[in-house]
Amino acid sequence: MSLTRIYAIFIRQVFLYKGNPMRLTAPFLWIFVDIILWGFISKYLSAFGNATFNFTSVILGAIILWNFLTRIQQGVMTAFLEDVWAQSFINFFASPLTIKEYVAGLVATSLAMGLASFLVMAAVAGLVFGYNVFKIGLIILPFMLVLFIFAVAMGIFMTAIILRFGPSAEWLGWPIPFVLSIFAGVFYPISTLPAALQAVSKIIPASYVFESFRGLTGAVSTPHLLANFLTGAGLAIIYLALMYIFLIMIYRRNLKNGQLSRFGAE
Repeated sequence: MSLTRIYAIFIRQVFLYKGNPMRLTAPFLWIFVDIILWGFISKYLSAFGNATFNFTSVILGAIILWNFLTRIQQGVMTAFLEDVWAQSFINFFASPLTIKEYVAGLVATSLAMGLASFLVMAAVAGLVFGYNVFKIGLIILPFMLVLFIFAVAMGIFMTAIILRFGPSAEWLGWPIPFVLSIFAGVFYPISTLPAALQAVSKIIPASYVFESFRGLTGAVSTPHLLANFLTGAGLAIIYLALMYIFLIMIYRRNLKNGQLSRFGAE
């Protein structure tokens, strides 16, 4: 793969945002609203004084991490959709650019957006509510890596779905993080769920991250941090590999039957 061509895909997205800063309004506005809303909800719950842990630490930390995952997933999908909306996706492949390099460029774009949103959320949480997401230490970083890998897998999956069914399939991608949050136990222990839903949680990498995060904040006892990390990381890597293979299969299928032409200029 050529790093130059990967960087070209990345820098194109940078110029899109630079040319129209309003593109950044929606994602960062949602981030700000989420932190403020859940921050005050956390303060309200903590005011009861009956809990043995700090609601602000648990809920705000979960919001920050889940938004990080969401921005990565939607970053991959949105970067691809920018090319679809501009009817320029097919034009890229008139150049030496390969699908592997294109996907790598999308991932680089989503990583930049995810890290930017994470830093903004951490800053807002610190300034408004005095919450420091890093107070549990650098142990949070490997768990963020699990979320990143899983989010990229979800983003690639939605890219493949849009390639297969057309641009209208984008509406399936926006609610995916909200649906998965039910099974990932973002705001509550997995043990809260019915047995059938707990079985689903066991195959979702993010559930191991949030169970561990609650343990690190003292909300629950989680003695198996290493096991949780290894399980979550293993599942995330498997999903990433499968989703990438799925995308390549869809791309080659579209090349063979000519359906890739619907993503070009009319």
